[in-house]
Amino acid sequence: MVFLEVFERIFTFEIVVAAAVFVIILGVLVVALLLSRKPSGDKRKRDSHPLIEGIYALLLAGVAGVIVYVTASAHQDVQEGPNGYQVANQAGAIPVDVTAFQWCWRFDYADTAKSVTGTCREKDAGLPTLVVPTGKPVELRLTSSDVIHSLWIPDKAVKLDAFPHQTNTVTITFDEEGRWLGRCAEFCGPYHPSMHFYVKAVSPQEYEQWQQQGTPA
Repeated sequence: MVFLEVFERIFTFEIVVAAAVFVIILGVLVVALLLSRKPSGDKRKRDSHPLIEGIYALLLAGVAGVIVYVTASAHQDVQEGPNGYQVANQAGAIPVDVTAFQWCWRFDYADTAKSVTGTCREKDAGLPTLVVPTGKPVELRLTSSDVIHSLWIPDKAVKLDAFPHQTNTVTITFDEEGRWLGRCAEFCGPYHPSMHFYVKAVSPQEYEQWQQQGTPA
């Protein structure tokens, strides 16, 4: 899944850069402290070194520029790739209207008029499950019926805000079968901590059976 791959790549890159910058700055600091030690009674003022300070500033600016460029490129990947936040009406994609409300979720399958919701009060029993087939793009069209919410699937690094009177779209393809916990990532009231749901990816055959017969997911 492109979201998770991009997140892991960027996270690893930024950790490596942060560690390298930390080690370099720590080394420079130690050397500067050792060189700046004065003999007892020496009250002479140390001169600054504009050239060294300028080089240091340029290096920091260069590192920051590289981080911004890499992050922006990754953002572009998840915005415009086959799975992305700006991909809408993709051919063959299964449309699912996702409505967030205080304090649960409703999933309406636009092509079959099937609807799934819950109470989000009791774990497992009260949590709605978004059932999707593996290997096929699923277009989630997210909105809110009251306040701002945010759909978040931590294990897949997918996060999308839900606003009232607005629809945000994300297209996802699940490559493997499984079940993952989803959460609301935007504080939305007293029951926000329990506003969870499940995403369950099943084989296309099992998905068709679930759609046609309504068998439990």
